[in-house]
Amino acid sequence: MPLGLPEFLVVLTVFLLVVPVLLLPFLLLPWFLRARQQGYPSLRVYLKSAPRSDAERRDAAHLAMAGLVYCFLGVLFAPLVLAGLVPLYYGGRKLIYAFLGLGLIDDADEPGA
Repeated sequence: MPLGLPEFLVVLTVFLLVVPVLLLPFLLLPWFLRARQQGYPSLRVYLKSAPRSDAERRDAAHLAMAGLVYCFLGVLFAPLVLAGLVPLYYGGRKLIYAFLGLGLIDDADEPGA
């Protein structure tokens, strides 16, 4: 029996909701590994801190550009805008810190940051 339009929409909706949730740990794994390699206790501390080395500055640029690409792809597929805002924000924040020379200030030491 062929699938009709209502069944197709239900399957498509479930696919679009379940697959991203299942892929999320695999997409975040490189960030977790990068934070551990650079000596940060958690991903949150890594994302909030100012870049201390050239490798972290490159990671921040990569993060910002990936977020920007996801946001541009969100013009075609609306949910990608939301997925792109997180890396765009944190990557851009780290790049601005590096550009302003704020690498000596670490947000982990400042409770209000």
